[in-house]
Amino acid sequence: MTVRLRRVGQTNLLDLPSQIKPMYSEFTVYQGRDGQIVYTPVQSNPFLDAKFIATHDFTQDDIFPDTHH
Repeated sequence: MTVRLRRVGQTNLLDLPSQIKPMYSEFTVYQGRDGQIVYTPVQSNPFLDAKFIATHDFTQDDIFPDTHH
């Protein structure tokens, strides 16, 4: 699949081919060293989400016995 860069006003656009069905509506974009353009979906960090934290137990049991006596 190939897409072409378009200029609309002051913005450069890359069309998304219809075969690609996006699962997200917001993306972070960066350009790699070799010129590749990478789009990554923006997702909330669950460890900063009060609702997620309130509904999960983050305690952990040691899986190795304490051998330091």
